Amino acid sequence: MEGTEPATRGRTTAPDGNQGADSSVLMSSKPLHRFVKNEPRSLGIVILIFGCAELLMGFQLASETVQTSSRIYIPFWQGTLFLICGNLSIYTEIHPSKKMVTVCLAMYVVSLLGLVVSVGYRINCLADYRYLMYLARYEMEQPFGSYRVDQISGIEGVLFASSLCVSVLLIFLCTIARLALKSTHTQVIIQCVPAPPQTD
Repeated sequence: MEGTEPATRGRTTAPDGNQGADSSVLMSSKPLHRFVKNEPRSLGIVILIFGCAELLMGFQLASETVQTSSRIYIPFWQGTLFLICGNLSIYTEIHPSKKMVTVCLAMYVVSLLGLVVSVGYRINCLADYRYLMYLARYEMEQPFGSYRVDQISGIEGVLFASSLCVSVLLIFLCTIARLALKSTHTQVIIQCVPAPPQTD
């Protein structure tokens, strides 16, 4: 017991320069801080912006009579998933812990599965819009209808492109979160603090 007390005092009474160096080494060697080093908060803010865009566009698409992605409520549940992922990423960088990284990884995976569904459905919608535009322009001769379909297809195209961008961000976040959790199972940090010299 007498040997442990000097070691503790040696850690607290070390010079400021050495103590800062030791803490920086420990901070860089911890897997969770490697996850924080990739700035998930900045990526979370970007995902939040995409989530708000999904929700706002969803209200506009819900009022349309033609087939849109709002038929299966894609903008609403996908926008909600983006908001949750963005908030979790921001919170995890501020308060990093193994539990929060695990929750973030689970939400990233769920959001990616939802993106697979939304991307497939929006590709189908865009294909239908091309057929509707052909009918409105050449067979029905309704220019206003063709302009309306152009606007809807433009909105769906923007949301489709934003979904692809968010999928890239989520894949990156999944990778760094999985690597951080994998490293916490096997990593052991050993720090040797020499005891101060005995003085009479």
